Amino acid sequence: MSRLSPAARKALLTLHLVTALGWLGADLVLLTLGVAGLRGADSAVVYPTAGLVVTYLFAPLSVVVWLVGVASSLLTPWGLLRWRWVLVKFVLTTVMLGLVLLLLTPTVRGLAELGPAVTSRDRLDLVIPPAVSTSVLLVATVLSTYKPWGRRGAPAGRRRPVAAGRPS
Repeated sequence: MSRLSPAARKALLTLHLVTALGWLGADLVLLTLGVAGLRGADSAVVYPTAGLVVTYLFAPLSVVVWLVGVASSLLTPWGLLRWRWVLVKFVLTTVMLGLVLLLLTPTVRGLAELGPAVTSRDRLDLVIPPAVSTSVLLVATVLSTYKPWGRRGAPAGRRRPVAAGRPS
């Protein structure tokens, strides 16, 4: 059952969209910096810049997106466990949040400290993770758009298609 007015639900959805788009944008910035580093751009510029992006933009946005997503699922009719697509998005986002905070952020900060001394192998640490996370964020976007699989626990014959933006 919804605990928010329609206006509050729309405001929460807007906040979720804006922060998620910001997260995707910051991820693409990191990927762009990583590709630039692989292609020979100045390591003294690329990796410290990536360190700033991950510290002050990417990591904070990942936390905000997760918090707003959980709030959205709990305070709207979608629920956190009622719909398979919501649950899959929650799991994907939670795993990404853990990877961002526990692996990517320390790795990129380490690259930032190395700057010009970054090795060829280390350069891949700023390409592969953002490429994977961009793919995961795009999967989450597709899930939000198409809302596949129906409701959890509903018998196969009783599942109805969901209209965009409205739980049945």
